[in-house]
Amino acid sequence: MADPITISLIAGACLIGLGLATVAALKAFRAWIDLKRLELASIGGEPGLPAAGGRIELADLKERVRKLEAIAAGIDP
Repeated sequence: MADPITISLIAGACLIGLGLATVAALKAFRAWIDLKRLELASIGGEPGLPAAGGRIELADLKERVRKLEAIAAGIDP
């Protein structure tokens, strides 16, 4: 049989290793959360408004719809 001191040392080493792995995983998770927060912040603008490029595309689409409605109504744009 193994000596109780040896078993205690092995168990202690396992606990220390598990603790270190847990701390490393927690730091990585926090860094990942910070990265996601930065990605969300980089989208920018107010929550209800699209980005500047999206607003330009939206304006272009509205203009196309107006032209198509004018064509459908028989009015020359």
